[in-house]
Amino acid sequence: MPNLDPIEYEQASPVVQAVYDDIMATRNTDWVNNFWKVLAHHPANLQRIWSNIKQVMANGALDPLTKEMIYVAISITNNCGYCIASHSAGARAKGMTEAQFGELMAVVGLANETNRLAVGYGVPIDEVFKLK
Repeated sequence: MPNLDPIEYEQASPVVQAVYDDIMATRNTDWVNNFWKVLAHHPANLQRIWSNIKQVMANGALDPLTKEMIYVAISITNNCGYCIASHSAGARAKGMTEAQFGELMAVVGLANETNRLAVGYGVPIDEVFKLK
């Protein structure tokens, strides 16, 4: 897929500008990051993903910091540099400490290592781990 230039606010359609406005209001900021500006090439995707982000990343059974840290872990595993940077910044803004980041990295490394071993060895799933 080709790289797309970010669509700045001034060049955006009214539909895209409305999403940008909601992003800035929700995040209490005066700018929109490049992820959203590139998604703006497909306004329906932009609207859908932004709506999903607001719903999933909101406070719930898991607090927003925990959700950001999970997002960082998955982004590391998926090798998405942009998402690692964005959600690490989000986690730090929500209070993630360097010690927490260090432990998160240890868990990510361990999980990836043991996951590969379990897959490589074809370890059968214990009956007690299966949902009933």
